[in-house]
Amino acid sequence: GWAAWKTYLGRPDTDGYRCNAQGLLGAALNESRPEEALPVLEANLALAQRYWSHSERTILVAQSILASCLGDLGRLDEALVSVEIKFVRQLSPGPLGNTGT
Repeated sequence: GWAAWKTYLGRPDTDGYRCNAQGLLGAALNESRPEEALPVLEANLALAQRYWSHSERTILVAQSILASCLGDLGRLDEALVSVEIKFVRQLSPGPLGNTGT
């Protein structure tokens, strides 16, 4: 978590390693301190949506981890909305979505 983040922190927002390190940090924090993980995971999702909007997988993973964190914090309504968004994305046509077959 922290070691990866510290290693890649100085890189630009568009750097894939930096984005992955941020996601790893958020996921690691979520294991024991979800209240500290939440802003990291929200920032990671925003980063993924801004720079990797073409990567459905990247966004779905970030949304899933964020939904898990929200659930751990007892914010079930927000977690449900995040899961619903993820579900709709998976059903839509595209690389990860349902293609009707």
